[in-house]
Amino acid sequence: MQIGTLQNVPPVEKKRYLRVATIASKTALCYFYIGTNQDSLQFLSESFHTGLVADDLKSAREAIRMNAQLIDVFIVDVPYHEKDLTSFHNFLKSVNLQGVPVIYNDCHLYNEEKLREHPLVDDIIDLCNWQYDFSSKISFLKKAKEYSLTSRQTRLRLDPSRSVAKRIFDIVIASVLIVLLLPLLLVIALAIRLESKGPVFYNAKRAGRGFRIFKFYKFRTMEVNADKKIDALAHLNQYCANSTGPKFFKISNDPRITKVGRFLRNSSLDELPQLFNVLKGDMSLVGNRPLPLYEASTLTTNEFVERFMAPAGITGLWQIKKRGRAEMSIDERIGLDISYARKYNLLYDFWIMARTPAALLQKSDV
Repeated sequence: MQIGTLQNVPPVEKKRYLRVATIASKTALCYFYIGTNQDSLQFLSESFHTGLVADDLKSAREAIRMNAQLIDVFIVDVPYHEKDLTSFHNFLKSVNLQGVPVIYNDCHLYNEEKLREHPLVDDIIDLCNWQYDFSSKISFLKKAKEYSLTSRQTRLRLDPSRSVAKRIFDIVIASVLIVLLLPLLLVIALAIRLESKGPVFYNAKRAGRGFRIFKFYKFRTMEVNADKKIDALAHLNQYCANSTGPKFFKISNDPRITKVGRFLRNSSLDELPQLFNVLKGDMSLVGNRPLPLYEASTLTTNEFVERFMAPAGITGLWQIKKRGRAEMSIDERIGLDISYARKYNLLYDFWIMARTPAALLQKSDV
């Protein structure tokens, strides 16, 4: 394979779709870019050491066959066509590359929600406005994909029998609580709608056990599109991590929170819809909190990955020991998650649940 800068690769008429970029940059991962956007190419050339480029999904196939072992991530930057993506997905399966993450650039999207449901696409980002460490994003998606491709039998072998009892307990208790709390759920939903326009529930992608990504339910406690204001409020983040380490985001007296939302948060009532996540099997009643993808993507190293070996949960060690304390450090929070992952069992869950009510009314507004 000929190596050169993106600008200096000589044109080859028969294989004009293939270009290889070797650029002194931040990561040694190899990308495969599918598209023609020069701004996207510039970003990738500044972020990766090596890369391959094809103009469209069809012309990419020969280059993929030739360089399959080099590719760490696919970046798709062409107009969305479901049939083309499905065909490309089947092709990747045929060449045993279904474990390589696929990121779609959102500049071509007109139906983002439909695309998010496509089995080929692992994430959708604005490539030209991406401001985080891209290699961490890719490492996280690779681990998530690795988990999703693991057979159910393998997962059970890795999962101790204690989880069977835990799962039965989760289903029974979550079902009973949903029935008992239904009137309260309806009252909360009405209060949210009366105060502000927008959906009653907040749905977001979160990473749980084994980096599995699922749709996470909460009552909406913030203004609509609050996620888009994170950058503007970054200077208020209580977790002052460096740019290369793990990242969490939480601020005191968050201005995005509504009045009803503040009450729901301080009383933990905003968490009640997660009982439906428990019924679906996304979460457990007790476990480590599922993380937003931008946080989880910074925890893929061996030092931190152990916290994802435990089930995602509504309550856990963080809630009963440190919740609401603004001085809690990232190391403390991850340490509690790892501690739970190492020794969780049903009796330990009972102990945590017994201490959860006292932690519901948090002392500080974070």
